[in-house]
Amino acid sequence: MASLRDLRRRIKSVKNTQKITKAMELVAAAKMRRAQERVEAARPYADEITNVIADLFKRDPEYRHPYLEVRELRKRLVLLVTSDRGLVGALNSNNVRLALRQMNESPSPASVVTIGRKGRDVMHRLNKDLIAERSNLGDRPSMGEMLPAIRVAMEQYENGDVDQVDLVFAHFISAGRQQATVRRLLPVEPPESSGELAANFIYEPEPKDVLDALLPRYVEAQIYQAVLENLASQMAAQMVAMRNASDNAGDLIKEYTLAANTVRQSTITTELMEIVGGAAALQG
Repeated sequence: MASLRDLRRRIKSVKNTQKITKAMELVAAAKMRRAQERVEAARPYADEITNVIADLFKRDPEYRHPYLEVRELRKRLVLLVTSDRGLVGALNSNNVRLALRQMNESPSPASVVTIGRKGRDVMHRLNKDLIAERSNLGDRPSMGEMLPAIRVAMEQYENGDVDQVDLVFAHFISAGRQQATVRRLLPVEPPESSGELAANFIYEPEPKDVLDALLPRYVEAQIYQAVLENLASQMAAQMVAMRNASDNAGDLIKEYTLAANTVRQSTITTELMEIVGGAAALQG
């Protein structure tokens, strides 16, 4: 059994670690609230552009943009969104596992574009066809920072190098639940209107010309929304992971304290027995 000094040293060390994990939990909770606010702020734009795209499809149902062309699936590209840092539980591994499953379903070796350092590192380690990556976006990513990687994925489809582009990210459901999700980006599925338009638009030029301009923005908006959802999921997962670490540290402190008390009582008992034995020897 460890000595009393070693146990006290361990208790002090675990208490210091617990202070760190509690601080990280509070920081992650604050960042999660901000990330959740950004997700909610971006949703009206995503909903409105979806409604406009749906309205344009209704006005010119026969028009077929290249982004709407459904091809025979020969090669697939997966756009994988992960975090730049760890300590997020199973969030990144779930996203990566889902992305690999989608890539393995492709008839020929699939390529991948990553947003986030963790996904990039895994794909490098597995020797996957990583054609573009964007990482170190911070806690406030902007569309401009992600646009180079997004454009590479879109150009792969436009040039006919891939026949389908899928987006994999963590969908933020609540602080305690995040779900790895796959969504088809290209070819675009004609969206269903989610509500009334903000106005009865008159399109100038023709609706098909407006559709040509809006479809790339629609795809970009979907990716940006997914990155924000993944960021909120990342902060929620980190908050839960740090809370669990703090609870485990508390359990370990209790265990070490109990062991230290046992050692201390054993030491006191031994010393008392030695004193009694010594006194008896002197009297004898």
